[in-house]
Amino acid sequence: MVTELIFFLALSLRNDDAEKELYLKIRQGDKDAFREFYQLHHGPLFSFLRSKGLDDDDAGDLIQQAFMIIWEKREAIDPDRSLRSFLFTTAYNRMLNHFRDKKCGDPEFAYTLEHSGQNPHEKAVTGEAMEKLQAALEAMPEKRRGVFELCYLQGFSYKEAAETMNVSPKTIENHMALALKELREALKHFF
Repeated sequence: MVTELIFFLALSLRNDDAEKELYLKIRQGDKDAFREFYQLHHGPLFSFLRSKGLDDDDAGDLIQQAFMIIWEKREAIDPDRSLRSFLFTTAYNRMLNHFRDKKCGDPEFAYTLEHSGQNPHEKAVTGEAMEKLQAALEAMPEKRRGVFELCYLQGFSYKEAAETMNVSPKTIENHMALALKELREALKHFF
């Protein structure tokens, strides 16, 4: 959990110029730039797909396919659009196809947090909070839950989430405000 937080902080420090430069290098066929892009996004994408109910092997296969698509279509990369957003959208769409083809129905949404309590009482309170959090997330409308996952759990900006979900950034902002309000209400006994 701490490692992911540090990664997202580091990722957020990358400026737009550095991202554009990286995207341009990939577009020109620079394998080192592509490797850097892969290393930046493989872990978060793997976590994202696993949170949707995929096992390790299926998640790895879908990630491989998504990165292959980016490499194959690299000449069409627009440095002014988020390649990260395109990567996550591609993997997400492949995941939906995977579930459809296996007739799995809706994937389970798995949310886990580490139990950090040091004594039995703290562990019990943490467990109860986790149950409330899980219930609140599952009770959210699918689109709102998806926005929350992209923006809060995966660290997408509102603009990137809007591009991924094909909605306006204002819609993303509204869904996030409602999601956070619902979570605060569900967890108010723990603050």
